[in-house]
Amino acid sequence: MIKNSFLEMPEYKQYVDSGIDRIGKIPMGWSVKKLKFCAEINSRTLPENTSAKRTINYVDIGSVSLVNGIEKSETFTFSESPSRARRLAKAGDTIVSTVRTYLKAISFIEEEHKDYVFSTGFAVLSPRLELNSKYFASFIKSNAFTQQVDDIAKGMSYPAINSSELSNMYVVIAPESSQVAIANFLDKKTAQIDEAVAIKQQQIELLKERKQIIIQQAVTQGLAPNVPMKDSGVDWIGRIPKHWEVKRAKYLFDEIDERSVNGDEELLSVSHITGVTPRSEKNVTMIAEDYSGSKTCKKNDLVMNIMWAWMGALGVSERPGIVSSAYSIFRQKPLNIFNPVYLEWLLKTVGYIEHYNKVSTGLHSSRLRFYSRMFFDMEIGFPCRNEQDQIVAHVEVQSNKIDQAVKLQLQQIEKLKEYKTILINSAVTGKIKVPQKQESILN
Repeated sequence: MIKNSFLEMPEYKQYVDSGIDRIGKIPMGWSVKKLKFCAEINSRTLPENTSAKRTINYVDIGSVSLVNGIEKSETFTFSESPSRARRLAKAGDTIVSTVRTYLKAISFIEEEHKDYVFSTGFAVLSPRLELNSKYFASFIKSNAFTQQVDDIAKGMSYPAINSSELSNMYVVIAPESSQVAIANFLDKKTAQIDEAVAIKQQQIELLKERKQIIIQQAVTQGLAPNVPMKDSGVDWIGRIPKHWEVKRAKYLFDEIDERSVNGDEELLSVSHITGVTPRSEKNVTMIAEDYSGSKTCKKNDLVMNIMWAWMGALGVSERPGIVSSAYSIFRQKPLNIFNPVYLEWLLKTVGYIEHYNKVSTGLHSSRLRFYSRMFFDMEIGFPCRNEQDQIVAHVEVQSNKIDQAVKLQLQQIEKLKEYKTILINSAVTGKIKVPQKQESILN
């Protein structure tokens, strides 16, 4: 419905070439000016003689996004604040990042943000009186402006632009009455889009929650709804089907401490989100190290990060490799007693993770350790291998359906975000005509 109303919007009668590639044609009667002629840049700065005890709310580049604006701030006294905490802004200004420009950290300054202090990595743009501040902010967020910045920014990994270069970027100036109409239109339209995105994100969370419930119920209670149950006698296991077993881990696993000679095997890491995965798949900077002496694991070994087990940082490895010496590695004693997928799901269920939390030791919650002896003392409730295989097959079918539903929602979110970008760009450059009376469009 939103997209259709956009496509049905009229264009202006006549267009002229703006002379700027990133802007293209603009309506007759509109103009293009360099930024320095329509806004002040960095007009206010926090002085160096500010009281050391003054409390400031500081905003850095990573705290601002194109979609959400200012997402967070940090509180410091002036004496403890970063040396780059110097930019000041007032309500109606727009901040735009001049470093790491690919982040597009741009935000309109609302009344609630006027007393914040911003990083010198931002340029603070104060539109002149003839410019509607929200229209101006919308243009700065548009592709017509951000692509100009991308064209000039220097540096591969840390692209940046200086204030002088920024001041020579071009801004489209619509007639004053059109600026107000466009600002009001975009306020309401983008709010509708943001609301639609938020609803879809909630639906994704509900789908993910449903998936976890399916896994939790299947691996702890089986698939048959009317099967006779028994009390396992173990707090973290609870009631289980009568024919399931309960055994201590020490009767099911051996701890493995085999070491790599030269460290050439694939380096693996363990997290509560992804389980056991190659470090190369992580978004981390790889530092050349000598990995000789690292622990080695085989396919289907259980690997635990003893420092983060209380969060569920464990998994069954799908491949051989090497892991940190701080990890624990366990191998099934009776081979193939566990389906590896079932085992990982089971040990990541709520009851087991609560047990890791309870028995882990450490001076602080972030310093808790779940040692091998704690694992070996732990009872595990489980069915025979054949039933485990059936459970995994069933859950994977259900999970795939949910994953497809999540994928669809994500695709729709991307389309909404893309539409929002096109809508803003089209409105502020005059590619669509926003009428003065907008009731029918906005409703």
